[in-house]
Amino acid sequence: MKRALAIFAKTPLPGLVKTRLSPPLSLQQGAELYRCMFLDTIARVRPLNADTVLFYEGESDFFHKSAPHATLMRQHDGGLGTRLEQAFDQLAELGYDSRVVIGSDAPDLPFAYLEDAFARLEGGSDTVFGPASDGGYYLVGVRRGAGSIFQGIPWSTAKVLETSLKQAQASGLSSTLLAPWYDVDCYQDLLRPGLSDPLNGAPLTRSFLAHLCPETLAPTADAV
Repeated sequence: MKRALAIFAKTPLPGLVKTRLSPPLSLQQGAELYRCMFLDTIARVRPLNADTVLFYEGESDFFHKSAPHATLMRQHDGGLGTRLEQAFDQLAELGYDSRVVIGSDAPDLPFAYLEDAFARLEGGSDTVFGPASDGGYYLVGVRRGAGSIFQGIPWSTAKVLETSLKQAQASGLSSTLLAPWYDVDCYQDLLRPGLSDPLNGAPLTRSFLAHLCPETLAPTADAV
């Protein structure tokens, strides 16, 4: 089967990415962290037996320089559901059978999870989801049509995955779940031990966090 791994990404500019991390990070630090996570993600997926497609938002120069091996496609206008739906349709038009989409904010996502996603699709599942700790998902894959899995979703809430699974069932699509993981979306996520693990495969992200002043990442009463 022809495989595509699509990555949704934005140009790493201050004030446009990872704004929920400011404070404690400055807007400039948030953009630099996003850049590091994106580059770690690109390096991580290179060995995967799949074509890399970047659905980008913003200027294309950064992506041409940082991922010259990838196919670049501009994200459609509209909400996240519309953009995901359009991306899967475009990949299908290009002849891809197994299509998986991730973001760039899970830089230490185990490589085996990506392989497992494609294996689930090629094993007969119509859709595959990677459950995130916040109730959303860090990965979504589709083998055939996407049905209504991106429609009527309460994005940015703890009901995203639950609602998506119901939409898949309503569309007559089978679903399977990968092992849980997490996205780096908020202050508490910066404190996860895995991001500082020397073996996490995300060296740029790890280095960025290591060079922050200790006070920046000191646990607060809200983070414990």
